Amino acid sequence: MSPNPHFRSLRRLSAMLLAFVLAAVLAACGASGEEPADENASSGGATFPITVEHKYGSTEIPAEPKRVVTLGLSDQDAVLALGVKPVGAVDWFKEEPYGKWPWAKELWGDQPPEIVGERDEYNMEKIAALNPDLIIAQYSGMTKEQYDTLSQQFPVVAQPKGFEDYQAPWQDMTRAIGKALGKPEQAEELISGIDQRFAQVREKHPEWAELSAVVGEPYEPGKYSAFSPNDPKMVFLKEMGFTVPAPFKEAVGDQNVADFSFERLDLMNADRLLWLVAGPESEQMLQSDPLYAQLEVVKKNHDLFLPYENPDIGAALSFNTVLSIPYAIDEVVPMLESVK
Repeated sequence: MSPNPHFRSLRRLSAMLLAFVLAAVLAACGASGEEPADENASSGGATFPITVEHKYGSTEIPAEPKRVVTLGLSDQDAVLALGVKPVGAVDWFKEEPYGKWPWAKELWGDQPPEIVGERDEYNMEKIAALNPDLIIAQYSGMTKEQYDTLSQQFPVVAQPKGFEDYQAPWQDMTRAIGKALGKPEQAEELISGIDQRFAQVREKHPEWAELSAVVGEPYEPGKYSAFSPNDPKMVFLKEMGFTVPAPFKEAVGDQNVADFSFERLDLMNADRLLWLVAGPESEQMLQSDPLYAQLEVVKKNHDLFLPYENPDIGAALSFNTVLSIPYAIDEVVPMLESVK
């Protein structure tokens, strides 16, 4: 799921307090962490040190990272795909222990990461105890305060610059992660493979270029979330050829996700309507509402309900990474093909 407003928690710890926690933990840890890699180590054709630009400036990574902590909600996928197992990661779907997702389970194996936070709420003490040589926060809402605190002790690659939080293209985030790990060529190969999968879908279904599609999530009676055209779930549909209705785009604005009452269900009137649902009760809540039944897309039976889990379609769309996209294509394309 995306970091909707109703999931967000307060995160207003002061930088001074966090810096104190980091300093105290590092002092206690001493030299217990692994020895840093040789400064001239190279991997995949890259030579360190490497500088990566991001939302809050630029970060120099002195040597090939060995102890990586990912603070982006889905960053671990690209890191895993590039052959590195993060030692720490944040929780998103309450999926402890890590590795339940079918697209990443084998890569985690029996080495799950330390859980160092939930969504954008980071446990600074746990992060410091892991003594990371690289922190990655691409698909995240990391604040400047959090970045300043962490970057005092560790190399931190924050969100890509030029995009709203959670709205950077998966390609940009994958490239940033690949560069930070010293594996830019491998990252490009992963991106190229996914691009080819989308191209095959568009070639098979040129008619989808003439259709619009939107994605939403009903989260409580009478209310739903609509996802930005730049949200990973909407980007997934656009890369298969679908367009975004103008009224929907205008209503959501520059937010990653916007909440509406059922009185504005008209915004979801597209050629294809996809709902991400936590369970059958969410689907029933919508279908029993008289306003929902009035939508043209519903009358035509062009609405689809994608579960977050079992199968993990909604989760795969939400991650929208080099690991989850192939799984999502395999699951979603047949569902869309069934709509006549």
